[in-house]
Amino acid sequence: MGFLGTIARNLDTLAGPGVMLLYPLYASVRAIESPSTLDDQQWLTYWVLYSFMTLFELSCWKILEWIPIWPYTKLLFCLWLVLPVFNGAAYIYENFVRKYVNIGSVISNYPEGQRKVLLMMSPDARKSVESYIEKYGPEAFERVIKAAEKEARKH
Repeated sequence: MGFLGTIARNLDTLAGPGVMLLYPLYASVRAIESPSTLDDQQWLTYWVLYSFMTLFELSCWKILEWIPIWPYTKLLFCLWLVLPVFNGAAYIYENFVRKYVNIGSVISNYPEGQRKVLLMMSPDARKSVESYIEKYGPEAFERVIKAAEKEARKH
């Protein structure tokens, strides 16, 4: 096999850092600079999943060293998480994290309509709204939502 065999045996070592670190770092910086929050979600989720995977590897390294396909499995999983055509990290967030992680016990205390509005806000905006509700009551927040909906229908 020679040269091609050596490349095939070491593909994870050659491509891994680029797939698992360099491209995600570059894409994360771009996400920070973009006005959209969708790419922020993709890359924050990627880094959380990558951290869990690294913790798993550190904890189970004695077992994983006996599994010869582990480095390739990890590389394929990271490709799925990273590549824009798949957006695997965003998929995992939407289908698992969002369903099973409580966003905040404070938000769950509000009626469904208010909860939807609060979940669409950034954490800073949510804190401001929560302090507004504390000061003026939930009825005042409901009036603000209705006024905004009425204004939106005009335009």
